[in-house]
Amino acid sequence: MKIAPEIVLSDEERATLERWSRGRSTPARLVLRSQIVLLAAEGKMNQEIAPRLKTALKTVSLWRRRFAERRVAGIEKDAPRGGRPKTGKRMARLIVEKTTQERPANATHWSTRTLAKYLGTSRSMVQRVWKANGLKPHLTRTFKLSNDPRFVEKLIDVVGLYLNPPEHAVVVSADEKTQIQALDRTQRGLPIHRGRCGTMTHDYKRNGTTTLFAAIELVNGKLIGTCMSRHRHQEWIKFLKLIDAETPAGLDVHLIADNYATHKHPRVQSWLKRHTRFHMHFIPTSSSWLNLIERWFREITDKRLRRGTFRNVEQLIEAIMAFIKEHNDNPQSFVWTAKAEDILAKVRRAREVLDKTPSA
Repeated sequence: MKIAPEIVLSDEERATLERWSRGRSTPARLVLRSQIVLLAAEGKMNQEIAPRLKTALKTVSLWRRRFAERRVAGIEKDAPRGGRPKTGKRMARLIVEKTTQERPANATHWSTRTLAKYLGTSRSMVQRVWKANGLKPHLTRTFKLSNDPRFVEKLIDVVGLYLNPPEHAVVVSADEKTQIQALDRTQRGLPIHRGRCGTMTHDYKRNGTTTLFAAIELVNGKLIGTCMSRHRHQEWIKFLKLIDAETPAGLDVHLIADNYATHKHPRVQSWLKRHTRFHMHFIPTSSSWLNLIERWFREITDKRLRRGTFRNVEQLIEAIMAFIKEHNDNPQSFVWTAKAEDILAKVRRAREVLDKTPSA
């Protein structure tokens, strides 16, 4: 028959155990263990201690023996348990590292299945780690840093016009939206219904294209627009004439445009020399986000063109001009808020990251 070990306490041990047994902030498990040892030190048997403390006889026996073997340290900390060690944190780190730093063989990105199989874990584990770390390998966003040697100069020039437009002048942002297709679906779509989104066929008929020339006045938001079949320098000059006709004659015109070759054609340069109130401001290359008219192009694409159906080019042009007219009935411009120094700081950070990232 096993005999419970005798417990004899030193003054220091007794003081520690009594403090733990009464401590309000002491974990409940440590309070119970301290009370077990104190009662054992009084000469109580395990069969007496268990009902008094309303715990199991096995629990009393365990912590009495643990204290006899290791003293105070034996009850203060739990002994390491057997079984398979926890690997959750290590696996989570591994999932993040593989997702962000490596690519699978013969694929551009990981899926939950491929990464789980590669690491020998479950899909749900991969999903939890991706969600916790905001990782979405199946998604990408396009970007490009401008390599224009005059990037800073052009950026400061254009942003300066947005934030501090000159007096007695009109600031206009202009561009072409080329190859707008007059698309007609092969079948009628179903209307939106409760519990169901609208539908449209995946295939379509091409009925020709047009090019939209558009400019927005920065202050009042007025749209100047027209459609033409081509987008050569001849059409650009026609559009400049339209801007000239639809802006107040006594004001200078500061025209913001991109670096498309037709905008700098010799004949365009000659026209500008004869119309001295026009001042051209070119955005840096690969920086279409700096041209405000692009924001309006997104507006007409989302609201009128992408899901529109047009049987011919004439119908398409009619829809575009009607959209412009509706805009001009209550014109609103887009407010530019980003300062040049903030943009430059962001570009510098992007270049630093890009320079540190190894090529694929």
